[in-house]
Amino acid sequence: MTPGAEVLADFSRGEFTDNGVTHHYYRRGTGPAVIVIPEIPGVTPKVAAFARRVSDAGCTVFVPSLFGIDGADPVPDGLTDLPRVGALMARSLGRVCVSREFTIFATGKSSPVVHWLRALARHAHAECGGPGVGAIGMCVTGGFALAMAVDPVLLAPVLSQPSLPFGISPGRRRNIDIAPDDLAAVQARCARGLQVMGARFEGDMMVPGSRFDFLREHLGEAFIGVELPDDAAAPDALLPPHSVVTEHLIDSPGEPTHDTLEEIIDFFRRKLAV
Repeated sequence: MTPGAEVLADFSRGEFTDNGVTHHYYRRGTGPAVIVIPEIPGVTPKVAAFARRVSDAGCTVFVPSLFGIDGADPVPDGLTDLPRVGALMARSLGRVCVSREFTIFATGKSSPVVHWLRALARHAHAECGGPGVGAIGMCVTGGFALAMAVDPVLLAPVLSQPSLPFGISPGRRRNIDIAPDDLAAVQARCARGLQVMGARFEGDMMVPGSRFDFLREHLGEAFIGVELPDDAAAPDALLPPHSVVTEHLIDSPGEPTHDTLEEIIDFFRRKLAV
């Protein structure tokens, strides 16, 4: 068994096709479905650990594999060279940038892969039952959960450090990767009671504060934004504060990142009636 397979040994592996697009996914647990969309560089041990927490709370997690090497650790034992870690992350990001499934730089567009994710959510709901489905996106996939909320099956969207579009201009920083028609549909759902949760570190340049201002402006009180001080991030992480529930998590009661993780899980439980 490879190290990556070991990390995911307690998950079952499935495959889902929609409109000619196929990706595999990892599944664990029972109860209403939650789609855990990995961050760069992929289904890492810490992404898997977060998914376990959600499944242990009474949900069935579906973790789609969209990029990277499943189960691989971006910071394996003994790897403390920041440039090398950065190179590993850049390699995965490069693959995403050239993929037609992802919209990286453009504003006012939902990534094409969101259509597949919406279909996966409907499939998961049909299999798992319950009132609906939850979803969390992270980093480059952070905004996907928002665009997925066009579909009424999604009841609990969470945007963890939503990083697209890359903030290379003020207009891109005060925006998020969702098409205008999709945003209007989500706004209409928010007016009827949908809530959207988001989390970021205050100093995270990949997720500027103006992006959360944009979400508050367009979603109003339906947007629950959690903004954490940078010193709440795990101090031994090699990269600057960014990944709220994975690489920068300090998993001890009373720690802001731990409390945010628990708040996210409680959000799923409340919305999905677990």
